[in-house]
Amino acid sequence: MLAKNSRVHFIAIGGSVMHSLALALHQAGIEVTGSDDMIFEPSKSRLHAFGLLPAEIGWSPDRIHPDLDAVILGMHAKEDNPELARARELGLPVFSYPEFIFQQSLDKQRIVIAGSHGKTTITSMIIHVLNYWNRSFDFVVGAHLDGFDNTVQLSEAPIIVIEGDEYLTSTVDKTPKFLKYQHHIGLVSGVAWDHINVFPTIDEYVKQFDLFADATPKAGSLVYCEEDDLATVICGKQRPDVTSIPYQEHPSTIKKGKTYLITDNGEVPVKVFGKHNMQNFSGAKAVLLKIGITAEQFYEAIPSFKGARNRLELVSKNNHTVIFKDYAHAPSKLAATTKALKEQFPDRSLVACIELHTYSSLNKKFLDQYSDSFESADIPIVYYNPEIIAHKNLEPISKQEVKEAFNRKDLMVFDDINELEHFLLKQDWIGKNLLMMSSGNYHNLSIKVLSDAILESS
Repeated sequence: MLAKNSRVHFIAIGGSVMHSLALALHQAGIEVTGSDDMIFEPSKSRLHAFGLLPAEIGWSPDRIHPDLDAVILGMHAKEDNPELARARELGLPVFSYPEFIFQQSLDKQRIVIAGSHGKTTITSMIIHVLNYWNRSFDFVVGAHLDGFDNTVQLSEAPIIVIEGDEYLTSTVDKTPKFLKYQHHIGLVSGVAWDHINVFPTIDEYVKQFDLFADATPKAGSLVYCEEDDLATVICGKQRPDVTSIPYQEHPSTIKKGKTYLITDNGEVPVKVFGKHNMQNFSGAKAVLLKIGITAEQFYEAIPSFKGARNRLELVSKNNHTVIFKDYAHAPSKLAATTKALKEQFPDRSLVACIELHTYSSLNKKFLDQYSDSFESADIPIVYYNPEIIAHKNLEPISKQEVKEAFNRKDLMVFDDINELEHFLLKQDWIGKNLLMMSSGNYHNLSIKVLSDAILESS
């Protein structure tokens, strides 16, 4: 661990994970500075609150000096970044985000949760249960949780739970992040092609999870969802030196819009729902059993788990309409989230909208991966912003191409946020639920304001 009063500079401090790490180090007594060429909310406000917001936007080699103990390089920074060049010139230790986390957890048991979907929720479930039982642990997770001020915690704790992303480590290191952590216990929730910009074929994408599974050390454990075909092929290999732990969807029942886990000691009410979350419960439980949490302790703690922010998060509701938002953006996430909401409220129509925002979702070569993923929605809607496509230097897509890719003739497609908002506001919401899905922000549309307007008019 870095000593107090150490000096660390962040190149690209505005990133969602970068600024969280910066705050964690600052709170640990480390002197933190940073720079970036763009900083958005909520990073901007959080950095400002702790006095870490750069006085000026942009890069300056003058910020890099010999007294720095470490420089942390964010994915947003380019290879020719002038601050990076200066750090190399001075021979300073330069770490990517995952490399730094690994260096700070060398003496810990490292638990890494990987997968194309579900990793944030499974990591969050594990964190919640450990916190409930006052266990000493550190964590890195991609969403804010109730009861925690930050998404990163580093201390002298003996274990660390890390959400392991398959995306590249940095602009100068094309290794997937999750390989940098060198897990003792690894979990793979499922594998579905994503990140076409760095993994242009499904084979290249799947290979990264093969590497993750193969990186499990002797006497290590590999947990995986055996209901996912690719995860089973990758993780189900028989290695006598590794404990292989498959899991399945947790048995459950739905009564009057409420989900209950079915256990040997009766039904346990839970606040999150859907088949994918029942799988997530089982994955989290399997990991927790490996680190000393009993099944009884798991079932006592889990009813108070409210979910991670932006994962099937309740926005507003009244007696006849419930409105949720979700981070879903990939085809598998879209299918799982819409199905979950439809099954939870089978007597209500589901209006579901997804914003195509990521590089993969706006790429014509990837678009047909969404075929048949919207089957659970009664009124399926797709929104995309042509300006985002241009910003990503991608080929323009038409509304007709989107409709054909999703293989849904009644699909509503909007490329103007005002038209989408007008369409939603004029609906009759009696007996209808709304689900807004995106990894973006719907061209700065406030889903809370929209939700309030919908409920007021219905």
